[in-house]
Amino acid sequence: MSRPVSMLDEARVMSRADAEALAKKVLALSTATETRVIIGSSARGNTRFAVNQVSTAGDNHDLVVAVRSVVGKRVGSASTNRLDDAGLKAVVENAERLARLSPEDAELMPELEPQQYRDSNSYANATAALDPATRAAMVQKITDQARAAGLVSTGYLETRVTAQAIANSKGLFAYNRDTDIALTTTVRTADGQGSGWAGASSNDAGKIDAAALGARAIEKAKRSLGAVAVEPGRYTVVLEPTAVGNLVQLIAGAVSARNADEGRSFFTKAGGGTKIGEKVVDERVTLTADPFDPDTLGAPFTGEGLPTKPVTWIENGVVKNLNYDRYWAKLKGKEPTGAAGGFGGGVLKMSGGTDTLEQLIAGVTRGILVTRFWYIRPVDPRVILFTGLTRDGTFLIENGKVTKAVKNFRFNESPIFMLNNLEAMGRPERVSASESGNAGPAIVVPPIRCRDFSFTSLSDAV
Repeated sequence: MSRPVSMLDEARVMSRADAEALAKKVLALSTATETRVIIGSSARGNTRFAVNQVSTAGDNHDLVVAVRSVVGKRVGSASTNRLDDAGLKAVVENAERLARLSPEDAELMPELEPQQYRDSNSYANATAALDPATRAAMVQKITDQARAAGLVSTGYLETRVTAQAIANSKGLFAYNRDTDIALTTTVRTADGQGSGWAGASSNDAGKIDAAALGARAIEKAKRSLGAVAVEPGRYTVVLEPTAVGNLVQLIAGAVSARNADEGRSFFTKAGGGTKIGEKVVDERVTLTADPFDPDTLGAPFTGEGLPTKPVTWIENGVVKNLNYDRYWAKLKGKEPTGAAGGFGGGVLKMSGGTDTLEQLIAGVTRGILVTRFWYIRPVDPRVILFTGLTRDGTFLIENGKVTKAVKNFRFNESPIFMLNNLEAMGRPERVSASESGNAGPAIVVPPIRCRDFSFTSLSDAV
């Protein structure tokens, strides 16, 4: 994409001053009733490795201007990466033309007046400065170990530097820069029968220990050889933090107040209303979304420019809040939640305990240790029931010890059921909880031990 170099700072994304100037230029072209301009610029780097060597690497930059035009009660949107005068004029005209062709929006909310925002401090120089050579050096800390052990490593390292700006015809302007990094690796035995995984994510590249991730994946790959079949059923499980994150984040995706009010949610109360004030999980469980917590840094504003704020979804097992967008909040006489979302995605943190993983395992007479879950798909939103598979390190626990690798299971389980059957927890840590390995929202969860986890069938996949 061609654009003036002066619009990019040394972090390769648009500066606040340039974003504000561009937004004002776009707004000046508008003839709509109300207009919102969203400017997103990003610099993304990735390094993929396979068979113990870098296979592909790339860096790309992008800058997109999106215009949302309101004509009466009709809304139209258009976007462009052409920043010349003709391109900006065309995107404004296209948005307004689409608005005039659209049906009236019965749930239309007016643009926000200017707001005050906190700094989320989600930008780290160490991540922004990570160049291809440094990424390759991080990967080498994994591949060298795997090669020396006679194993085969693959994986993915992604960094993102982003700047987001929102401006509207009422004078609102919001700007934020952030960074993200994720590194995941799968290590397999030469015959492909043993597999181990490890991963981590952060805003700050300095907090990613590539060598430790490689060592963890290698150890799991070695231990996973000779996997035996164990009958499906209900087991006491020890879930490592990534496995917990894979499932607990599904609760945060189900906290819509509207869905609950309309009877389409787990958080719908029998007979009508919502479960706010009801105990739904073990009293040791608290789930929060705080974009200003150093462990879960996120965006300071939503896609409408509403300031985000800390929200507690569940406190000591009791539902404290549900997510009200501006329209539903107005309809129900509530304040909009302002939960971290929109730009930067949601964030989530779960309370924990003090047990080590070894102590969690020691409390199991016979059960299963799970590294992570994969191919997770919804079954029944009314109970947040999902299905999926274990992967890359599933082990049998007998009399407090890990005794052997077992073949992978398919599970049918709800994180709500899981957190009601909680026995013990370890210390929370940030995990890479996306199936793709991409840098995603901050998820901080502990390892846990729970009973009666439902495994429904076996999978021969490694």
